[in-house]
Amino acid sequence: MFIKSSLLTVSVAVAVAGLIIAMKNRDNLEEGLGLAAQNQITQTGSIKPVDVAFNSPPVDMKTVADRIQAAAPSAVLSDTTPAAVQATSDTPATAQAAPDTSDAVAQAAPQSTTPQPAPPPKVDESALRYFASRGDKARLQAEISRLQALYPDWVPPADPLAVPQNSDKQLEAMWQLYSEGRYAELRKAIADRQAAETAWQPPADLLERLDVAEARARLVNASDLKQYATVVDIGANTPSLLTCSDIDILWRVAEAFIRTNRTARGEDAYVYILKNCVNPQERLATVQKASALLSYQPMQDLLALEKADGNGGREFDSIRTDLARRFVAEGNDDPKLSVAPEYLSQVEHAAETQGLASDALLLGWYNLRRENHDQAEKWFRAARSKDDSASASQGLALILIADHKAQEAEDVMYRWRNESKDATATYLAATANVMALQPPVSLSEDVLGRMAAEVIEQKYVPTAQEFGWYARSLNQPQTAARWFETALRWKPDDEPSAYGLVITRNQLNDRQGVAEIQRLWAGRSERIARLGEVTPQAQIGAAPLPSPNQAIPQTVVAPTSLPPLTTSPAPAEANVGTRQRTTARLGYSEPQTQVATVRRGPREARGCSTTISAQRLNPAEAVSRGWCLMDLNRPMEAIEAFEVALNGPPGKAREDAAYGQSLAYLRAGLANNAAVAAAKAPLSRQRAAELQVAILADRALTSFSAKRYQETLIYLDQRAQLQQERIDLMVLRGYCYLNLKMYDDAERIFNAVAATGNKDGNRGLVDLRLARHPDPSD
Repeated sequence: MFIKSSLLTVSVAVAVAGLIIAMKNRDNLEEGLGLAAQNQITQTGSIKPVDVAFNSPPVDMKTVADRIQAAAPSAVLSDTTPAAVQATSDTPATAQAAPDTSDAVAQAAPQSTTPQPAPPPKVDESALRYFASRGDKARLQAEISRLQALYPDWVPPADPLAVPQNSDKQLEAMWQLYSEGRYAELRKAIADRQAAETAWQPPADLLERLDVAEARARLVNASDLKQYATVVDIGANTPSLLTCSDIDILWRVAEAFIRTNRTARGEDAYVYILKNCVNPQERLATVQKASALLSYQPMQDLLALEKADGNGGREFDSIRTDLARRFVAEGNDDPKLSVAPEYLSQVEHAAETQGLASDALLLGWYNLRRENHDQAEKWFRAARSKDDSASASQGLALILIADHKAQEAEDVMYRWRNESKDATATYLAATANVMALQPPVSLSEDVLGRMAAEVIEQKYVPTAQEFGWYARSLNQPQTAARWFETALRWKPDDEPSAYGLVITRNQLNDRQGVAEIQRLWAGRSERIARLGEVTPQAQIGAAPLPSPNQAIPQTVVAPTSLPPLTTSPAPAEANVGTRQRTTARLGYSEPQTQVATVRRGPREARGCSTTISAQRLNPAEAVSRGWCLMDLNRPMEAIEAFEVALNGPPGKAREDAAYGQSLAYLRAGLANNAAVAAAKAPLSRQRAAELQVAILADRALTSFSAKRYQETLIYLDQRAQLQQERIDLMVLRGYCYLNLKMYDDAERIFNAVAATGNKDGNRGLVDLRLARHPDPSD
């Protein structure tokens, strides 16, 4: 009977083992990720069995054994052998074998009629104590689950720390090394003991654990070093790592797939986590990590796996707004991407309730990319009201330029013009559009000066060319010519600038300059080539040359020394900056009037009337040319000539160059540049004082134009310490006091000016009276 019971017990154990093996033969994660198919290794410590990975309920092996026993014949549960058991024997021989065996057992143990139970298997609980001592609850639970699967009748100790140490002290030390992660030392300890004790073999469980732990360490190291191909290889060769018990490894493998251009495999890894892992924090973190690596559409597939949180909401509600922000930002980079309205609404709600400028910026750029200008302007202005940044100003400036509000765009971007290359490009585009406005707008000296300084610094041709056309519209041909020449130095093949220069030189009766431009552009521009053709009739008058957008009869009053060139420009168009420049063929109302023209040979070059490179001159010649250009009111060219002399050795020429360049900058309206130029070489006390007085006066005028009255008074006070204040500057001071409501001081100044007979003093007194006692009828 004892033998039969033992056989039945063995049968039950075999059935249990078969069930365990069947449970372990489920598909592994690598099939979903496309890795090499390998059987999962049941691990403890940081790696859990596949059952744990799929987060299925833990299997109670004792219950399984009880169910098998309940389904077995009743003899399994009793000490006697009923006839039913013998009747179900497979063969007669088997039926006879049972009595014989019973007799043999009876003879072998005549003193005992009750069978003795088999001794329980010895369970190695040493790992429990290590994990418990480290406080590693995850590994401790994994080890308990493993031991319960192997030994169904085993009961975990109530206090794992009370488990006695292994009698094998060396093995105990090896487990200690493993628990501390000192894998290289553990390998050495195993090798040393095997060398000393050839018959000793390390526990298979220890070796398996060590292999997996080392593979994990290699994978983490490769991931940290961004060796993503190695990460994928290690994951394929060690599939037991890819379980929910070690979610960090799954995250690293998913990232490695994406970084190696296998985005679909990376998405599969995230899908596996969301389908099989149940830890709420880990699921949330998975979506956050995936959103940083996956694009908009794959993220929608992951979010479709979201579950309810049990409180009437969804498990990813806490990061919903952050996800919406990320999706809208992706839409900013891809104008073709259509972000779901629900995400846009979430960002809009956040922008209105949380008041973050960043949210308004996201919405501004998203709408700008899709040419929704009204919405874009709304959000950019909202962003600037919360935090005036380069990005918000740049976005608003682009909208303003598109809506033909270039002046406001220039003002918005000036502060941020040097923040980035994009910001600089946006500001320069705004300046070109300001100068190209038709009809030309009235601009303050402050605005013109700062735009000119930036254009010169950046060598921006479109705005330089527009400055030329703007000067022509104000009937300032010499200034226009200087700007056209400047644009051509920066871009010699700019035909619109060449055309502007040639018609301006023609207006100035510079026939040699016209001929030189025509020679340089021969065969490249028809309208330049045809300039200077003799027309059979012309009307004598005093009107200047028209701007390119005008179609007014063009006549020039000729000086007595040289008859003018009578021109008939051909119709043409030139794309200048942001608009088209056109000229129309001239018509005349008095065909009887004839203009006689005299052909002369080219004049000999003298002074600085010819265009040459100042770099070829020595310092003395450069200074001489600089003063000559100043006499012709061409300060921009004079600046370059003086700069050549400033690069020469110290001496009189260098001092003259610094002084001349400062005056040239002042004439161009660039007071700050003038101050810098004055410091490039030692100046005499008289010259230094003269320049300082001029610079302070220029700064005072600029500040007054910008309505910075306190600043204007500071500059005037500084200038007054160097030189007696002129009448015009006294008037300026009086109006500063008036605007600052310092009426007594204003009255004192205006009275002093009026006492000299200056009408501006009387006018100031009238303005003061009106400010103090406004007329109710006005």
